[in-house]
This record gives sequence, structure tokens and C-alpha cells, in this order.
Amino acid sequence: MSPVATAPAHLRVRDAQLRAAYLREVLDLLYPPPCFTDGAPGDDTDGRVVGAPVADYLVVPDLRRPRLLVPARSRRIAAAAVRRYAEPQGRLARLKRDAVVTALRSGASGLLLRDRVRVYGPAAETIDGYLRRVLGAEVALSIHIGPARANRKPVLQLIARDGRTVGFGKLGTGPLTRRLVRAETSALNALAHAVVDDVTIPRVLHSGEWRGNQVLVQSALPVWQPRAPLAAERLGAAMRAVALCCGTSKGWLSTSPYWTELRERLSTVTDRPDGAALANAARDLAARAGDTDLRYGAWHGDWAPWNMASLANSLLVWDWERFTLGVPLGFDALHYELQRRIQTDPDAAAAVERMVTRAPLLLAPFEVPRAAAELTALLYLIDLAARYLADRQAEAGARLGVLGTWLLPVLVRRVEAFR
Repeated sequence: MSPVATAPAHLRVRDAQLRAAYLREVLDLLYPPPCFTDGAPGDDTDGRVVGAPVADYLVVPDLRRPRLLVPARSRRIAAAAVRRYAEPQGRLARLKRDAVVTALRSGASGLLLRDRVRVYGPAAETIDGYLRRVLGAEVALSIHIGPARANRKPVLQLIARDGRTVGFGKLGTGPLTRRLVRAETSALNALAHAVVDDVTIPRVLHSGEWRGNQVLVQSALPVWQPRAPLAAERLGAAMRAVALCCGTSKGWLSTSPYWTELRERLSTVTDRPDGAALANAARDLAARAGDTDLRYGAWHGDWAPWNMASLANSLLVWDWERFTLGVPLGFDALHYELQRRIQTDPDAAAAVERMVTRAPLLLAPFEVPRAAAELTALLYLIDLAARYLADRQAEAGARLGVLGTWLLPVLVRRVEAFR
């Protein structure tokens, strides 16, 4: 999913409202009764004598637009939490982040961060207590409050006393997110034994369950190290390395395991808005190109600019919960291009159109013949659309959850014109 920073003003307001509501939900999840909080919307301490808080957070930037909770008790830890929690997209975002980091380090954070949330109750009942037990180490947490989407989940940054980020935790809290956290755990375990040149992948530090929630703690990638320019050739080679890391196969689209699996996924969403139109487009495409030979391999599944960092000696890539085997080679390159364009272009349909047009160039590192490039791009769009519908992104309030406003019209038109 792409960030909402470039969305129209009314969508940014809606995003802020949904984040504020989600803040309450996350606090209730991570600090369940008998714990209680003071400072967040909806809090009511009922005059209880609370004593010392077991957790104390500053809200970045504020309670109306929460994006991050950082530990308030240590300047060093708070500054590290902001510095390392996400990958800023653009110069302005980096400047804003750096201003907050400087304020935290200097002790002047009260001028920028006026809102705090405190948690009271038995420490053993909290997520903090659970992670300290399973990791055998004292860690402070910062909590990421993400945008509305069906696969949104609590993401925790684990910080040592000296300010080092030692890992990141994810909690799967519902059927979809529990499945995704389990899938990422399996992917990271499998990739630990694969050779993927020029790509650094997190390691699993812990996996388990806490209060019915699926938990994954993975090692922190060194995103704080100096960045290096990322050439298109290097990016394509890294994506190719992932595509080939678990072997490849070749065969007609219509007889491939990929097509069988995709049809099954489409059959489960035909009752959703846009689902029938998507299934019809897929069927029409297969009728036109089912005898096309394609190569199949792996893909990361959500390789986007905000899920990676370019260093001189490696590309750091995270968020592997959508890692899948047996897809047409090149899906990662198409996904990256689409997400990059959506991030900066308010016309998402135009971004889809441009991605399909550029497919032959994008797929060249994967040795996809020009004659199969558009077919691969259209299959990627069908695959992505099936994911959106299965995850119920529209119902979750995701910015681009309604496919009929951007992806589906381009797909249907392209399939009808496909030869």
C-alpha cells in the first residue's frame, strides 16, 4: 500500500480520524484490563489512584493525527524511535522527521509533542512484559499507528537502553493479519536458507502467540546506515535474485498451477463489488493468451519504495508477509513501478496505464519476451485486485480500496484490446 501523504486534503482528514480511532484500539489490545490508560481519547480513570505508570508515551505528531507512540522516559530512546521507525518518502518528510529527532535529543520536545499517553497496571499483563520474557532482555517499545487498511496490524519497534533498535514486532490480531504474520514467519524462515545476492532480509528472533494474537519478532535491518543511489539495473538484478531464489518452472498459462490457484482465488470474490467484472476479465485474458509460455518463480509481494533501503553494499528489504512462489517472473518490478507512481501521481488510473505501457522495459531483467510482457502485467493487476477484494480493503477504508475507481477500468479496457 502507498502512503497517504500526497492524498487530497479530505482524504488526509479521514486518514487522521481513522488513525485516532485505531490508537484507542491498539492501546486496548496491548494493555488489556486490568491495565488502563490516561491521555488517549475515551480514557476515563474514574478517579483511581494510579501510582507510577508502567509505560509512558509521547504521541507523534499529536492525538488528532497519531502516527507513532515513542517512550517518554528517555531522550535517547525516543529520538531513536523516531529516527528509525519508518522510511521517509521525500525531502519534506525527512526534514520533519529530523526536526522531531533534534527536539527529542535536546529536551525541547515539549514545543512539538504536547500529547502523552500513560499506561497503569501490572506490567506482566502487557505486551512489554511478554516480549521481555520471551526475548530475555529489557526493551522499550515504540508503536506505529498505520493508515486504514484491512491488513493493518500493531507494529512495534524494540529499543535497547542504549538506543539500539534490536528488532521489530508484529501482531496478527484477526483472521487476515494472523495469517499474514504466520506467512511472514514462514517466508523469513525459508529465505534464511536461500541465496539472494545483494538483498539483506530480516531474521526471525521469536514467533509465538500472546493472548490469542500471532506474534513475530524479527531482527532490525540497519536502515540508519548511509544510503547509496539506487540504479534501475541494480534494483532489477535484486528483484531477479528473489524471483530465482527458490527455483523456477515454465509452462502455458492455462495449464499452470499459478492459473489454477488464481482462478480459485477469484471464485471466492465474485460476490464482492467489482469481483464479477474482475473474474470475467481474467477469463477473457486466459481465452486470448492461455497458450502463452511463461516462467514462474518467487516474488516479495509488496516490494515498494517504503519497504526497502539502498546501502552501498546491500539492499535492505522488509515486510515479506506476501512472499509467494510460482508466480510469473517480474511481478515485483511491476508492483514497485505501480506503487512508486501512485505515491506521487494523484491519478491512480494513469499510474496503472503507465505501468502496463512500460512493462517490456520493466520485465527485461527477467528475460520476459516482449510478446509476453503485457500479459504478465495484466496478470499482475488481476492478482493484485484479487488480493484487494479478498482482504476487503474497500470495507476497511483503504484509500484505493474501491477498484472500480482506478484499477479495474484500465484492466478491462486493456484485456478487451489484448491480441
